[in-house]
Amino acid sequence: MKYSKEELKEFMLKEIEIIQEIIKRMAFNSFLIKGWTVTLVAVTLLLKGSKYQILIAYIPLFVFWYLDAYFLWQERLYRQLYSWIIQNRLQTDEYLFDMNAYRFKDKEQSIWGVMFSKTLKWFYGSIFILTLIYTILLF
Repeated sequence: MKYSKEELKEFMLKEIEIIQEIIKRMAFNSFLIKGWTVTLVAVTLLLKGSKYQILIAYIPLFVFWYLDAYFLWQERLYRQLYSWIIQNRLQTDEYLFDMNAYRFKDKEQSIWGVMFSKTLKWFYGSIFILTLIYTILLF
């Protein structure tokens, strides 16, 4: 079905609005994950028990590090989708309201690459180093 330029423009604006909401949710999830990481690592470090119990602190650290990387990866995919819509929507109705951003996964780093991106590496790496120092001092 052929759509007029005006209809395609309306579709584009709605698609952009939807993608912006998705990106906003991803950023909020990332914010929450960082807060939970600090909280759970601190709580596990404060638990009294055997000195091996300190190793439990590494579980939430690595799990949340991976989850945060996953949400940042998803956010990057949706930014790719956003760019595609801005560049192409007025010329085509292809992928109309298709919010599947996975078609851009080959254009982005892997989740593991995102895990070691500058921002995540500094945040989680510093928590890891501090936890490691505490573990070494305890043993």
